[in-house]
Amino acid sequence: MYPPPHCPDCDVGLSSPLSRRQFVRTVGAAASAASLTPALYADQPGAKTKQPESLVKTLYDSLSTEQRASVCFEWDHLRDGAPLRSLVQANWHITDELLGGDFFKSDQKELIEAIFFGLYQPDWKDRIKKQQQDDAGGFGTDQSIAIFGKPGSGKFEFVMTSRHLTIRCDGDSNDHVAFGGPIFYGHAASSFTEAADHPGNVFWFQAQLANKLYEMLDGRQRKLALVREAPRESNVHFRREGEAFPGIRVGDLTRDQQEHVQKVLAALIEPYRTTDRDEVALCLKTQGGLEKCNIAFYQSGDTGEDGVWDIWRLEGPAFVWHFRGSPHVHTWVNVASDPSVKISTG
Repeated sequence: MYPPPHCPDCDVGLSSPLSRRQFVRTVGAAASAASLTPALYADQPGAKTKQPESLVKTLYDSLSTEQRASVCFEWDHLRDGAPLRSLVQANWHITDELLGGDFFKSDQKELIEAIFFGLYQPDWKDRIKKQQQDDAGGFGTDQSIAIFGKPGSGKFEFVMTSRHLTIRCDGDSNDHVAFGGPIFYGHAASSFTEAADHPGNVFWFQAQLANKLYEMLDGRQRKLALVREAPRESNVHFRREGEAFPGIRVGDLTRDQQEHVQKVLAALIEPYRTTDRDEVALCLKTQGGLEKCNIAFYQSGDTGEDGVWDIWRLEGPAFVWHFRGSPHVHTWVNVASDPSVKISTG
């Protein structure tokens, strides 16, 4: 049920959980917005899809001076000495104005919704809507946005945040990175502390596929792949040159095992639009491919103590995909072509 119970990991960046008054206000506004017919989606046959980047410019052009003062920033705007544009957290608001309030006009909310769902594959729309409903009371309630730079005139980036959400749209403005920078996704589907099989969790299939790889490993390989204690989930900074990665090297696996890791990667990027998938593939190729990555499974956080590892990580020179399924799903993603790229996790 939303609002969720307090969680130190989920509540990073927020001074307190959403108040009941805020929740009622935002959900009420979202219910009104739900009756609108978004003219920007390409769900109907024959409709032409508009790229999220072009919609960001349309949104930017529609903002009043007062609105821009609240949600628009210079490209290199700093918060607490770090670029706000590259910040990633599990549950936070990048700006104070929520979509469920009256700060944005109805047509602007439609634009924001179209930008958001345009970042995902069409067949993932219902699953993303479910995640938003379970975690944030529905789309158009607890989300906040920011725009960095000036769309249509040089570098720009659109960032949306909420509980279990940090996602970006940058039109390739941010050099050497996939997704425009680090992202976060998660889901608490059935309850805050989910059962071992994570019923209804839209992302759990990724962990199930990774665990099938563990089942394919022999005894020696399992000793290398299984690590006792998981690192801090938000620690997705790239390692220094020469620093060892945890787990077993993908390049040392057998051919069929390596092919399965490719299936795991495909599942990880499956929700996202084709251009972002392609960026991930290009970044990996630049750093030597999946063969240069390690995959690690962690004994800590084994929900149900069933030997199905809820926490696991795929990591390479400039690639970190950290999946934590205990007590519910948190996933931190940082992918670049250059390991010198810096991020901030607050």
